[in-house]
Amino acid sequence: MSRTQQPWPPVDTEPPKAHPDAPAPGTDLPQHYARCFGCGDQQEDGLHLRAQVGDGHTIRSRFTVTEAHQGAPGLAHGGLLACAFDEALGTTVGNLLRKPAVTGKLETDFLRPVPVGTTLVIDAHLDGIAGRKVYVSAEGRMDTDDGPVAVRARALFVLVDLSHFVNHGRPEDLQAVAQDPKLLGRLPVEVNP
Repeated sequence: MSRTQQPWPPVDTEPPKAHPDAPAPGTDLPQHYARCFGCGDQQEDGLHLRAQVGDGHTIRSRFTVTEAHQGAPGLAHGGLLACAFDEALGTTVGNLLRKPAVTGKLETDFLRPVPVGTTLVIDAHLDGIAGRKVYVSAEGRMDTDDGPVAVRARALFVLVDLSHFVNHGRPEDLQAVAQDPKLLGRLPVEVNP
């Protein structure tokens, strides 16, 4: 196995173009689903990740590591940090492209431990698009916008049709959303592209 950093994106891509209705820089983004572990308010021990649109093709997300997020005593669980990056990267794809997408591959590099109480500031960026494949990357800094980098990640997301979620989601959850549409934030995707 090579320890040499592979080029990113790993294939030729088109430069990303934000959707004309993508939120403007400075916009605070709502949760996309109230029961989402990453951003939802109805997940008591969730990440409660909050995001704001940045310049270019970037979204800045923040979450604070709580006691419920521990792996080793006093430190964030590595899988939970990967979850936070998955959420931040997916938020970037969904809000800037306004098309539904799912994670195809997620790579994380853990550079330093992240203690309980730390606020991780994650800057995620659209890197390129190749057909249905969307390449994104992110860097997470500890406590401040210019704090030490703790985690880096990059991911491949695959654009899907909304029927993907209807066909694979649990019927009781889909019914709950149908009965209470406020469980969803504003729709971050084109419903009829």
